[in-house]
Amino acid sequence: MEIKQLDKQVSVSAEPALNEMSALAKGGVTVVVCNRPEHEAEGQPSYAELEQAVTEAGMEFIAIPFSRGQMQPAHSEEFAKVLNSGKTIHAFCRTGNRSANLWAAASCLNGADKKQLQQTAQQAGFDISGVLVTY
Repeated sequence: MEIKQLDKQVSVSAEPALNEMSALAKGGVTVVVCNRPEHEAEGQPSYAELEQAVTEAGMEFIAIPFSRGQMQPAHSEEFAKVLNSGKTIHAFCRTGNRSANLWAAASCLNGADKKQLQQTAQQAGFDISGVLVTY
């Protein structure tokens, strides 16, 4: 699993394997957020399997699913609430891109500096420019 740290609170990646959840917990993650729809691709674990692996590792599981290009304000608002919890978050989707864009949108809602968000996302290999225009 290649983890990309977006800020002190949030990291993202492609979907971790179920047996990698304990490594996230050991790394200080307390909340795992899934941004892919259930059954998006063949062979992916179900939400129930993900939740079990995450909770067994001592973390909280939250699903804020959306398909590529389908992020809505409600998704950003829900993730902003998770950010406001102050907990250490690891978000994932198929590639990490949707999770990075959701982080940027939610951070904008919370008043983050757009220029800093853009720089951070670029350094991690993500293009969040579409989000910055919207928020």
